[in-house]
Amino acid sequence: MSQRSCLSVILAAGEGTRMKSAMPKVLHAIAGLPMVAHVVKAAEAAGETGLALVIGHGADEMKKAAQKFAPKAETFVQDKRLGTAHAVLAAREAISKGYDDILVMFGDTPLIDAGALAAARQKLAEGAAVAVIGFRPPNPTGYGRLVEKGGRLVAIREEKDCSEEEKKIGFCNAGMMAVAGKHALRLLDKVGNSNAKGEFYLTDIVEIAGAEGLDVVATEASFESALGINNRAELAEAEGIWQGRRRREAMLSGVTLIAPETVYFSHDTEIGADTIVEPNVWFGPGVKIASGARIHAFSHIEGATIASNCDVGPFARLRPGADLKQKAKVGNFCEVKQATIEEGAKVNHLTYIGDARVGAGANLGAGTITCNYDGYSKFFTDIGEGAFVGSNSSLVAPLTIGKGGYIASGSVITESVPDDALAFGRARQKTLPGKGRELRERFASAAAAKKRVAE
Repeated sequence: MSQRSCLSVILAAGEGTRMKSAMPKVLHAIAGLPMVAHVVKAAEAAGETGLALVIGHGADEMKKAAQKFAPKAETFVQDKRLGTAHAVLAAREAISKGYDDILVMFGDTPLIDAGALAAARQKLAEGAAVAVIGFRPPNPTGYGRLVEKGGRLVAIREEKDCSEEEKKIGFCNAGMMAVAGKHALRLLDKVGNSNAKGEFYLTDIVEIAGAEGLDVVATEASFESALGINNRAELAEAEGIWQGRRRREAMLSGVTLIAPETVYFSHDTEIGADTIVEPNVWFGPGVKIASGARIHAFSHIEGATIASNCDVGPFARLRPGADLKQKAKVGNFCEVKQATIEEGAKVNHLTYIGDARVGAGANLGAGTITCNYDGYSKFFTDIGEGAFVGSNSSLVAPLTIGKGGYIASGSVITESVPDDALAFGRARQKTLPGKGRELRERFASAAAAKKRVAE
């Protein structure tokens, strides 16, 4: 089958009115990735060699989004919604190119397993003209039933048309199917619209192919894989299923999740073995973590790279561009953005580091802030190897603190500091005996006067 070409036709033209959203339904995300992009990834894993996206509602928005998750896809617009067969035929130009296999999928089934798609393709390789993907829901009510005889699929019967015996069938239509490329257009063109809705149904090709004496079979996917998303409650359900799968995968690969149900991954999270993740941690897109790191509770990490044996959190926020080298530490209530924390450097608590480099072995005290933005432009702060920045210091960029530099606590540093120098950036303390009592008396008098006026 590896030598067979395959076009994946993904139907993504639905308006998704039950989502109650101005955004096209299939662009709503699971694990930080549009649900239709999950379908694209499954198609790629199943060996597709061509991709056609059939779009409609929000076509411009869909085309723009597709440039990110499917840049090589051909897009076709279904101007009128006249049924699933009509939607597939919107991609006639792509289908006519002579692919061996045509996979038809839906953009709102983000959990579809590549193995289920590959199994359907395998049936085509074995000689079937059509392979319909079915599933067994806990309750089949409302689903079309797959009617089989002698190992062949003879019909897809909508529930309203089922006999009492057929209603007992638990094997249901998932909507997805594989069609042999040499038969696809002919079968699709034979689909009529003589039904109550006047629409062209893809499911009709089962009986059309059977009437031609072609082999039509059904394959089976898990219920979860076939789950379609129609509203935000189902979206949340699918998110939960995806997260459960990913957590298990992470743990089986050597990652410790102390409270798995509280950890949330993104579609592209990479995390090495022997990493320990404490409860209530959220990984946004673009996170790469090497082995042996420890991510403490309530940390929020996005677009960050964390090397081996780093220590992060609790209550840390790593934003895009944060790059932690080996054994670096970013502690509680710290935020790092677009900054490199070199090997063994410590950013321990209550600190913001943005647009900066913190040299190897440097230590930043509590309350250190890189003042990197003047309201118009960003500026860089370079902190040298082994430097020490005292607590409650503000580093006003652009700025360089040399290797081994020492910044006194409470300083506002506006000029670069040479290697091994000590810098103070604060006013000399002045003590006025009795002035505290005088201020209290004055403030108390003013407050009393204000109260009398109010009365």
